[in-house]
Amino acid sequence: MIPTLLPTYARAPLSFVKGEGSWLIEADGRRFLDLAAGIAVTALGHAHPKLVAALTEQAGELWHTSNLYQIPKQQMLADKLCDQSFADTVFFTNSGTEACELAVKMARKYWHEKGQPERSEILAFTGSFHGRSSAGIAAAGSEKMTKGFGPLLPGFKHLEFGDHDALTAAVSDQTAAIIIEPVQGEGGIRPVPDQCLKGLRELCDTHGILLIFDEVQCGVGRTGKLFAHEWAGVTPDIMMVAKGIGGGFPIGAVLATEEAASGMGLGTHGSTYGGNPLGCAVGCAVIDHVSDPAFLAEVARKGALMRQKLEGLVASHPDVFDSVRGAGLMLGIKCKVPNTDVVQSGYAQLLLTVPAADNVVRLLPPLTITDAEIAEAVDRLEASASSLETS
Repeated sequence: MIPTLLPTYARAPLSFVKGEGSWLIEADGRRFLDLAAGIAVTALGHAHPKLVAALTEQAGELWHTSNLYQIPKQQMLADKLCDQSFADTVFFTNSGTEACELAVKMARKYWHEKGQPERSEILAFTGSFHGRSSAGIAAAGSEKMTKGFGPLLPGFKHLEFGDHDALTAAVSDQTAAIIIEPVQGEGGIRPVPDQCLKGLRELCDTHGILLIFDEVQCGVGRTGKLFAHEWAGVTPDIMMVAKGIGGGFPIGAVLATEEAASGMGLGTHGSTYGGNPLGCAVGCAVIDHVSDPAFLAEVARKGALMRQKLEGLVASHPDVFDSVRGAGLMLGIKCKVPNTDVVQSGYAQLLLTVPAADNVVRLLPPLTITDAEIAEAVDRLEASASSLETS
């Protein structure tokens, strides 16, 4: 008999009832150190007072009116995002998946309005993750994501991650855009080197192709810059964000240049809930906090500290761990034992981590994690590794 909750998740036997900063409290009272952060969502930790205040104040005033009317908090958040990024315009969604849908539509509509509707093909990469909608799974292309859901949305060509020659050869007069995560998350915490992002920008400029960055997981301060592509000194034409932008409240966005968005006129896209007052009030509070240069410098410093400690952990347990990868506080440990064993053993140490592809364990703590909590986290990973060595 099917359960009342559709059984699409392999859930751990944990029920959290309260959160405080970097900690989650189980129904039985146990306190777990959270290196998952809702999969890079709770950027400012659990129950951050500024976010609680922003949500509470807005909830007491207005929840929803719809996009038939002006929404002042939505305009305020759009202005903040454009001020802090390459973008000229923003559309708000409820999730990263919905942001992907619009990014694909926007790229194709751009060329249609230019009188070149044949330019609809989008180049994507193996190991990518762009959500679980029809466009998202077609963009990722992996059997795990697509099996049983055909016919797939056409118009995507998949290239091996890091194969520069294949990318150059794939560009044609049908190419509309290239979509890429500056740091792959689900794919195993694989950063795209700065020189490769620069090369992508140059390739797109040479051929007039739109460049789409998916920063749903790696954006909003996660790498020590507000957006991960800033490290490479390049900008996209279209960018997807979500997860951390709401600090736990469901909100996403597509940011774009005026040129890239030029085809999206009245009636070309819409959303019932996207950019509602609640989400945008929280988003404003998040951006105000995370965009502070001093805060971002601390994220970069703490990321370096955590990586240094993890390198020592790997060296101490060479039969369990292989290497450390990532940027800022978006880190991964490639394992020699099944990564799911590491995640499971962490539960016994009251530690939460996230598995990813390529046998990697993701470490995505709140950006507010303290030095002492980083040390405690690595101690608990050490205990997990020791338990796996003796089991």
